[in-house]
Amino acid sequence: MKHKTINFNYSDFDTVKNIALKFPGTEESISHEGTPSVKMRGKLMCRLHDSGEFIPIHLDFENRDKYLDSYPEIFHVPDHFKPYPYICMWLHNYNRDLLHEILELSWKGLATKRQVKAYEEHKTLNR
Repeated sequence: MKHKTINFNYSDFDTVKNIALKFPGTEESISHEGTPSVKMRGKLMCRLHDSGEFIPIHLDFENRDKYLDSYPEIFHVPDHFKPYPYICMWLHNYNRDLLHEILELSWKGLATKRQVKAYEEHKTLNR
């Protein structure tokens, strides 16, 4: 049996994790191959890929296509991810505001309607 080489640094996920954990109901977790991840309602929101090169982020297909077209230097979708609602962000080539935007969309896609409504109301009150 051939063993896969795991080549990642936990600290590479810190910025993503810290932003993702600001959304209500998210929790830190461990995912595939022992990689750090954030889950929402038990579902994978984002994780550090075991290659250490990118971060798969749960995102519906419509938004995925929009961000792939708009930011091809930041996002990609490897072949084995194409059938799934994920976009992959290159690890060291992103903008924090864009990352927050993508993670918010990801969170909204995994949250309940009630959670999204409460979040939006809270955001409006704190502007």
